[in-house]
Amino acid sequence: MTSRREARRAAVFMLFQWDVTGRPLGSLYEGDVDPFTRDLAEGVAKRAPELDARLTAAATGWPADRLGAVERNVLRVALFELDRGEPPTEVVIDEAVRLTKRYASDEAARLVNGILGRIAREAA
Repeated sequence: MTSRREARRAAVFMLFQWDVTGRPLGSLYEGDVDPFTRDLAEGVAKRAPELDARLTAAATGWPADRLGAVERNVLRVALFELDRGEPPTEVVIDEAVRLTKRYASDEAARLVNGILGRIAREAA
């Protein structure tokens, strides 16, 4: 069984490839894919236009299509999880910031933190 953190990372990687290559998401699965990873990736892919519109609204001056592919997909996964109501908001934001720091930059992580913080405040 894959940890939730590893499953999120795998979902972001799959979505990154899907986003950049335009290939069908199902063609990017290799071997046994963790059910949580699959659920996140497929759920985000189905709702990507809606999620992007919400991210654009929350990211003043940064439309979703101007974000880097890593940041955009980390944000999509985080927003998808926030909509589901679990895990807690703080965990979702922390995981998103960690992924962004690791695979993008500290500056990108601050942007991700700010966007998700705004979304969380507006939802409260």
